[in-house]
Amino acid sequence: MEKLFKGKTVILTAGPTYEPIDPVRFIGNHSTGKMGYALAECFAQRGAQVKLVAGPTNLQAQHEGITVIPVTTADEMYAAVKQLAPAADIWVFAAAVADYKPKVVADRKIKKAGDELTIELVKNVDIAAALGKEKRKNQFAVGFALETDNEASNAREKLHKKNLNMIVLNSLNDPGAGFKHDTNKITIIEKDTTTAFDLKHKSEVAQDIVNLIWERLYA
Repeated sequence: MEKLFKGKTVILTAGPTYEPIDPVRFIGNHSTGKMGYALAECFAQRGAQVKLVAGPTNLQAQHEGITVIPVTTADEMYAAVKQLAPAADIWVFAAAVADYKPKVVADRKIKKAGDELTIELVKNVDIAAALGKEKRKNQFAVGFALETDNEASNAREKLHKKNLNMIVLNSLNDPGAGFKHDTNKITIIEKDTTTAFDLKHKSEVAQDIVNLIWERLYA
């Protein structure tokens, strides 16, 4: 395979984040990390050095060009990406980061007491938006948007607010797309362009995304 990204560094986030409630429980989501890992493999096969900041998954990176930085929480993911971002050419935010975390984490397991339990949540840092404020003109940022309604308009708003060059949209309304599937159906939205793709295996979806990034940067 042609090493189109030789000499380039890519930061990629993948998987979920787990926000602890107590030593036993956490707030999380159904992300498996498959899309992010497929992207990491594709970039590495094409010559890039990939720094994969990955939340908890059952996956293993196979390519020697991938360095995995394991994290658990959104704060840990942000700290890792913030440290690596200045030296990277391409940022890809594929992780499903929890929007909120418990304001207080119990140091012991919360015991059952009564019929209700109230947990106060506070907003997590928006990693893509925070890094977008520091992005240089020679850096290329890609975000992901998983939506259930007003998909295109919500994704386009994120594209602008987070200072992204493109955003990959997928909808839970599309059969075979989103969490827990080996397939995905995406639409890539840019400032003046929208490109829709058919349902494909995530390894093929990764190739479509990487190909379009290369076209925008180097073709």
